[in-house]
Amino acid sequence: MSTSMRRITFFLPLVLVAFMGCASTRTNESPGEYVDDSVITLKVKTAILAEETLKSSEINVETFKGVVQLSGFVNSQADINKAVVVAKNVNGVTSVKNDMQLKP
Repeated sequence: MSTSMRRITFFLPLVLVAFMGCASTRTNESPGEYVDDSVITLKVKTAILAEETLKSSEINVETFKGVVQLSGFVNSQADINKAVVVAKNVNGVTSVKNDMQLKP
């Protein structure tokens, strides 16, 4: 076996394992997806902050693979509806999970 063939035989599996280690799964994100989700989270938080009728400090935003989850306590159902609409209109958001609750 030639030296170049030995190198290919040795390095090809290593390269494949490295790529598989960076791939995303159902519960884990790749580094690129994590960065994308961080950007989406920032955009949603900024959009909610820009909406004067919402108290953004009481709304938590998390993103996983483009799915935004909103949580926290708000004053009215109108606030919940508005936050969901604002989040849905942000570029990159694939869907919105609403876990917000009304204050007692």
